[in-house]
Amino acid sequence: MSLPALPDIFGNYALGDFNEVVSPPAIDWLPQTPGWALIGLLLLAVVARKGWHRLQHWYRNRYRREARQRLQQLAGTDALVVEVNRLLKLAALAAFGREQAARLSGYEWTGFLNSRCEQAPFDSSLSELLALGVYTGQPVDQATGQRLLQASLTWIELHKNRFDD
Repeated sequence: MSLPALPDIFGNYALGDFNEVVSPPAIDWLPQTPGWALIGLLLLAVVARKGWHRLQHWYRNRYRREARQRLQQLAGTDALVVEVNRLLKLAALAAFGREQAARLSGYEWTGFLNSRCEQAPFDSSLSELLALGVYTGQPVDQATGQRLLQASLTWIELHKNRFDD
């Protein structure tokens, strides 16, 4: 069984002479002139260079992140002064190299630490504690320990290393 044939005029007879509007082709998103390609390449180069510098900065300052994390774990430790001094020495070796930081001890060491920040984080009592406390081995009270940890964290964050401009 087949369907009957459709008449010539099917549907609305008023639209018989109506021609449907054809939409234009889609606009191409690629730039049509070489100037835009050049601007795109320059922009890509600037973004790549900026990203490379940020990656280098992040990589060069990984010692700061690790030292900050280890210092925060030292609160309440018995040998606080020794551990803080050891971490500061490791951070200084990473930041300034063995030639500048390895040989320092005592007041020369604390002077070196204070000279690497715009504002010295270690006052005279903390400097004396860092310079001599390692050798005396005396325990420190909790308030002084907190001040030492805070000053050490400040130094870790604010010192200028050999990579800084």
